[in-house]
Amino acid sequence: MKIMVVGGGGREHAIIKKLKENKNVTEIFALPGNGGIAKDATCVDIGAKDIEKIVDFAVGNNIDYAVVAPDDPLVLGAVDALEDKGIKCFGPRKNAAIIEGSKVFSKNLMKKYGIPTAKYEVFSDIESALKYLDSAPIPTVVKADGLALGKGVIIANTRDEAKDAVRSMMEDKIFGESGSNIVIEEFLTGPEVSVLAFTDGKVIKPMVSSMDHKRARDNDEGLNTGGMGTVAPNPAYTKEVADECMEKIFIPTVKAMNAEGRTFKGCLYFGLMITDDGPKVIEYNCRFGDPETQVVLPLLESDLLTVMMSVTNETLGETEVKFSDGYACCVIAASDGYPGKYETGFEISIDKEVEDKVYVAGAKKDGDKLLTSGGRVLGVTAKGNTLEEAINNSYKALKKVSFKNAYYRKDIGKKALELSNKED
Repeated sequence: MKIMVVGGGGREHAIIKKLKENKNVTEIFALPGNGGIAKDATCVDIGAKDIEKIVDFAVGNNIDYAVVAPDDPLVLGAVDALEDKGIKCFGPRKNAAIIEGSKVFSKNLMKKYGIPTAKYEVFSDIESALKYLDSAPIPTVVKADGLALGKGVIIANTRDEAKDAVRSMMEDKIFGESGSNIVIEEFLTGPEVSVLAFTDGKVIKPMVSSMDHKRARDNDEGLNTGGMGTVAPNPAYTKEVADECMEKIFIPTVKAMNAEGRTFKGCLYFGLMITDDGPKVIEYNCRFGDPETQVVLPLLESDLLTVMMSVTNETLGETEVKFSDGYACCVIAASDGYPGKYETGFEISIDKEVEDKVYVAGAKKDGDKLLTSGGRVLGVTAKGNTLEEAINNSYKALKKVSFKNAYYRKDIGKKALELSNKED
């Protein structure tokens, strides 16, 4: 089978490495891929948002199956365009990808169908938003409606901060047109949990839970990033919480999308907050999370391609989705300065012993060399029988990877360890 994976980050590298385990896969193409992915797939210089060229490539190369991984091409309708040419795909169609593409849509969906989430108001003009903030509870959360590389959310601790956030989104357009409409919502507290789930629009099968670390610096300080590391499973996600999520959030979301004529098939990501009032949805994503994928897929014992194809063929109910009982930890090595200014072009050294544990995100090939080319450069994932073992193994493996100006958090998994010790 010839497989095409659209995207070029650590998430796509994790997907590709897992797909390679299937004996029927003869070739994998990554569009555009990156220098590290080039070790595991044939990289093709076509951007993830260039739908026309992606379709032409798939048709011209007799691709048997396509996996569209990032949010942008999904929201732009890449799956629709590929399926219209007879290419089978993993990923939601455009009308379902709106669940991530518009926060206004997703919040209104949750309100309409009684899915627990934070209280909120929607604004399309700046005056109304600023006036609302004169009396809104503080702290509050200001969100741009559309996609913003995972950075369109600002937690404001004062009224002035909240108003500045509104002005930056609606007036200064720091997120472009994504900030034309905004959501201002209640600030929730509690442990955060990420749950990715396979769904074919009929049934939903959650993957192992994970905990992301968004802040750039140790102790959850510094700016928000695309994610500095993850651990799985998340100790806050107990069996009782999982059962409640299935009953009140997961199944109702699939049913709500069906009722709206927007059947969702693919990977549905639930960003959850475990509050004193029970689990609530902070956000939906229409795809595998990054870097959550780098800890979730290594724990998957079932064949990924088989599961993905069962989603496409709507036979997920008859397909086993099994995860190991172990733990996984992924630590991201970034360019120092990320998510602000940083330098690139430094050679990356990866010891052969840990190659299988490295997922490359921001690197390019230069002859035989691999050079840094992005903010988040790579993730190192290791497994263990306990959470502590997985964390230690990940940091141990990271010592065998190096590049100039490398920066990583030293406390990935610390909060999860504290939480699991508390529950013991």
